[in-house]
This record gives sequence, structure tokens and C-alpha cells, in this order.
Amino acid sequence: MVMAAKTQTSFTPPKRAWQRMLSGRRLDILDPSPLDIEIEDIAQGLARVARWNGQTVSAHAFSVAEHSLVVERIARHLKPGLPDKWCLAALLHDGPEYVIGDMISPFKAALGSAYKSIEHKLEQAIHIRFGLSANLPVGIARLIKKADRLSAYFEAEQIAGFSPEECQKYFLPPPAGLEIQLKPLPVAQAQRAFMERFEALYHAGK
Repeated sequence: MVMAAKTQTSFTPPKRAWQRMLSGRRLDILDPSPLDIEIEDIAQGLARVARWNGQTVSAHAFSVAEHSLVVERIARHLKPGLPDKWCLAALLHDGPEYVIGDMISPFKAALGSAYKSIEHKLEQAIHIRFGLSANLPVGIARLIKKADRLSAYFEAEQIAGFSPEECQKYFLPPPAGLEIQLKPLPVAQAQRAFMERFEALYHAGK
């Protein structure tokens, strides 16, 4: 009697849209819940995500965590007396990148609305988790965006290899009186600095 050969079946893993964080949380990237967001996970991720795709002239990558600290500092300079909760919003402005990474602006533009939708949902969940409005007031959003663009100028000028002419052409030049000196930090130091600033701002608003 001839035995039929066993049919080989390939294993197809179940589709998933969540990422497991070191805290143990499972964050659904497409439908994120504020309950699955922890600041320790954000700090962990942002301290390990490099700005400029790592194309910087420094011993250490310039992390998104350190960039976030610079943006919050610039926002306070631009608007003295800025309430702590909006300083916190500035610190968390790139929070979604602990999940989706940091992409340079030309690539974001190429990806279009799909990327923006995912980024926006993550941003809203992060805001809600830490007691902010899901959508920031227009004036605050503009202030943070301006601070972000100014940080990019300093980064391009000091560590990303852009010439002075290119900086003037592609980035927002800083106003008189605003001076930032960048020193890319080791991962652990950047993570700790981000956490310390978060704790100060978050608990100041309680």
C-alpha cells in the first residue's frame, strides 16, 4: 500500500500592529491607547533614536531625547513664563518617535498622509496619558513647531555638516539673543536627562 506523502504547510504568523515595550505594555500602533503608554518606554526609545539618521559629526548620536530637551528650552526662551504644561508638551513633541522612529522631513513628505495619521494618533494618546489636550491649542502648536525648526538650524550648523549658506537657505535662522551649544550625550545620560526634565515638569503641574 502506498502511503500518501504529508502535505507541507508553511507557517503564517498572525498579523499584528502592536509593539511590546520593555515595560511589558503592548502598544497598538494603529489604534494606540493612552493606558499602554509609559514615560519610561518613551525615554528608552527616544534616547536610542538618532536625529539626522545618525549622520552627525560627534562621538555619540544626537538623540531625539536630547533634541526634545533643546526644543523645550527654546520654547521657554521664545515665550518667557510659558506654563509648565506647555513646556511638557514641547518636551513630548516627538514622543511618537519612540515607536515609529525619526524620519528626515523629505522622507516624511514622500510617505504622505498614512504616516501623518499614525503619528497624529500616537501624539494624541501621549497627550491624554500625561494630562494634556489631545490636540494642542493652535498658538502652542505653532510655538513648538518654531522651536523645533530653530533646533534643526543649530543641529544642521553644529553637527550635521551643513554649510552656513545651506543653513540659511533650508532652516529657520535663530533670532538675536538665542544661542544653543550642542553636545551629543551618551545614551544613558540623554535618557536620564529626559526623564529628569519630564518629572520636573509633570509634577510641577500637579
